[in-house]
Amino acid sequence: MNTAAGSDPRIHKFRVTRDQLVAELADGRVVSVPLAWSWRLSEATPAQRANFRLIGAGQGIHWPDVDEDLSVEGLLQGTLARRPGAKRRSA
Repeated sequence: MNTAAGSDPRIHKFRVTRDQLVAELADGRVVSVPLAWSWRLSEATPAQRANFRLIGAGQGIHWPDVDEDLSVEGLLQGTLARRPGAKRRSA
């Protein structure tokens, strides 16, 4: 598999399962994270979770019904969507 050096990862396909967010990237990688990593999506209905669109030519995903945006970089880095006012745990 060849990819251009320094190219940004892009989402080619995306799906939401009962407990996972699964992104298939243009370079062939598949990234999945627990649904619980996004409190907005965890609390959303299945219909709200199913209503998403890719944004930025695959750089992220947007859910208009719950005002949630996740980036491919955040998924790759394991960045959780924290509740407003939630404190970060130190390492």
